This record gives sequence, structure tokens and C-alpha cells, in this order.
Amino acid sequence: MKRFILKELIKWKESKYRKPLILKGARQIGKTYILKQFGEENYEGVAYFNFDHDQDLYNLFNNTKDPKRILEQLSFIYGRAILPEKTLIIFDEIQECPNALNSLKYFQEEANEYHIVCAGSLLGIRLSHTSFPVGKVEFLNMYPMTFSEFLIADNCENLAQYMKSIKNIENIPDIFFNQLEEKLKVYFIIGGMPEAVKVWVNEKDIRACR
Repeated sequence: MKRFILKELIKWKESKYRKPLILKGARQIGKTYILKQFGEENYEGVAYFNFDHDQDLYNLFNNTKDPKRILEQLSFIYGRAILPEKTLIIFDEIQECPNALNSLKYFQEEANEYHIVCAGSLLGIRLSHTSFPVGKVEFLNMYPMTFSEFLIADNCENLAQYMKSIKNIENIPDIFFNQLEEKLKVYFIIGGMPEAVKVWVNEKDIRACR
């Protein structure tokens, strides 16, 4: 399913002032999915690491703060070389490992040629319990799917394009208004959580979405 936030991730990749990026948002809105898609479409390799269920990975950041040493060990876990600008490093559920969060400071200062993105849920709650790399990272907020994204997923890209084309307050022709009204009612019921939208697109069954 198309997510508009991909454009923001590409801007981050191309910026000469790029810093490690933290993608924030609620659970189950597609943060991991979009970061992997972004990596697969824009890099030669994607090195994915999840702190939620890997104690060895957690311990790695307890033992050293040296980015070069960390990268060496991450390469062993990944199974191949992690290359500057060619490999996207994804740290998922980074809020579970305060030392990994703090290490982003050293990556920005000493190894900024490596592209690092992180996904975190409820990150703000955890910040008071750890040393945070203030000024050394960028933030990007992600939310559930918008109405336009819902329309595109539901094979109604023409309606999304029509809404985008409207520049002034004006009457909407019935041929568009009636369709948009019906789709908006469905969107109000289903919401923008990707799994629910996917079930709707495939099944058209409100009960299954629930």
C-alpha cells in the first residue's frame, strides 16, 4: 500500500545535512514495513535489527560505544558487509535499548557516512530514563493512513487525484461527490490502521476488519 511518507524518507536520504533518523508513531501503523520498503527501493542492502526480542543485540551496545566496533559486530549479525551510503541500517524498537539510542550521537559525529533509521513506539515516555542524543538525530512522525492513502489502497486513485486537483472552494460534481461521500463513511468506520485497510481491500467485509 502506498504511503506518502516515502517522499520524506527519500528527502532525508538525499540531504547533505542528514543525521540518524528516528521514525516515531503508534504501534501497528506500518513503521517497520515502510522502512524496509524504503530500504529495498533505494539501497543495495537493508541491515535490519530488532531490539524487542534479541538480547545479544542489546548486549552489543552495552559493551562498546565505538561506531566502528559496533558496525563490525553488526556486519557479523547481518551476514555481509555494511557499506556506507549503500546499506540502510534499521534499528527497530530502539526505545528498548537506551544504549543503542545514545549511540546515535557517536554515529552522527564519527560515522555519519552510514545511513541509519530507527523505529520507535512510545519513545517519548522512555526519554526521561536515558541519556538522549539531543541535536544529533532527526525525527519524523508517522501516523495511520490518510483518507487519500485509503482511497489509493482501495483502487480509487482517481478520486485521490481529483481531491488533490481542487485548489478553491467549489461545488463538487455529483459523479465525484457521491463516491467520495461513500468512501469517507467507510473510512470513518475502518480507520487508517494498515491491517484493517488491507482486510477491507481484500474482503470488503466490515466484520472481518473489526
